[in-house]
Amino acid sequence: MNMTDTLWNAPIEDLKKGYARSGELFVCLFCGHSAEQGVIYAENGFFYEAEKFMRRHIASQHGSAFEALIGQGKKATGLTDHQNALLRLFYSGRSDDEIKKELGIGSASTIRNHRFALKEKERQARIFLALMEMLKQRGDSGEPVFIEPHPQARTRDDRYNLTEEEERQILGSAFPDGPDKPLRTFDLKEKQRLAVLRHTAARLDDKRLYTEKEINAALEPVYADYAILRRFLIEYGFLDREPDGSAYWTTRGGRPEAGPSPTQKEELPMNRRKELQEIYKEIKQESGVYRIVHKESGRSFIASLPNLKSMEGRRFELNNGSFKNRALQQDWKTYGEEAFEFEVLEVLKPSDNTYIPVRDQLGEMEAKWMNRLRPYGDQGYHRPPAE
Repeated sequence: MNMTDTLWNAPIEDLKKGYARSGELFVCLFCGHSAEQGVIYAENGFFYEAEKFMRRHIASQHGSAFEALIGQGKKATGLTDHQNALLRLFYSGRSDDEIKKELGIGSASTIRNHRFALKEKERQARIFLALMEMLKQRGDSGEPVFIEPHPQARTRDDRYNLTEEEERQILGSAFPDGPDKPLRTFDLKEKQRLAVLRHTAARLDDKRLYTEKEINAALEPVYADYAILRRFLIEYGFLDREPDGSAYWTTRGGRPEAGPSPTQKEELPMNRRKELQEIYKEIKQESGVYRIVHKESGRSFIASLPNLKSMEGRRFELNNGSFKNRALQQDWKTYGEEAFEFEVLEVLKPSDNTYIPVRDQLGEMEAKWMNRLRPYGDQGYHRPPAE
């Protein structure tokens, strides 16, 4: 099943539940996990029919359909961070006075004004949906068809401003010998890279769990440097994996079930997936700001990362010639890897306010270091900010 179509085209009632019915399957809209009608599923010594088991899956894996939907990000919800935080608090059942105290803003009447503004947004959204439905009913008016962002996309930005026709042109250039032949180069712009990764993911079997050796073997015919292809497929949300790298799968259809039938799982002496989940919890992931410094000149490149361990991925990009900052890439090619060093400038201490997204905290931290070190001109690899 195509998870993009399932999530973005789901009726409101299905979005509210968090799952949809497709033939004999109940399918999670957020991860693709499915339960088959007529099969009894065992969990912690209890047995559940398929739809109830799916409801339990939504609660245990996603918290609720509300939490999963509101966590899709600004591009998907159209909410500001402030509106997102308020909706979460409204959903939790807090009173206006409690919300005022928790957020430390305004008065109870201010909170009521925000409720009114959200109601206005709801009314506007209903009219907009009606207008769009009527536009669709007019039939083909020559409007370009845009590709849909896949649900697991890490960010939804301008790279998705891509029509199907543009995608065909990009793929024709990237795969000059045919869509099933090798990729010409991975030194691509963001929009081109998205199209290539989307096409590459479609060449994988979405009903199969791959070992690392198997996924490498599947990607090597696409591009000789299969490691960078695999890493970007994961980074863009087309591919997922177990934390220890023991299994890989496409996010298009969700993680395939493997091993014994659902009714046998509770009888296993060891639940391998639970063990991997525990391993994942123990892995410390630090976010923060880092820089790459040319030792002799002191020129710097500064950026933030949600996982500082992925700095090594940036080193790989530079050695592969695909780093996004072309000035740094050119110096790296000229002077060699030994002429540079990587340095962590600051590790993020998450805000006590859990409603402020980590990406926003990282953005503020990165801006602070950019202002402090001014890595422009002779001092760095960034373009000076517009006056």
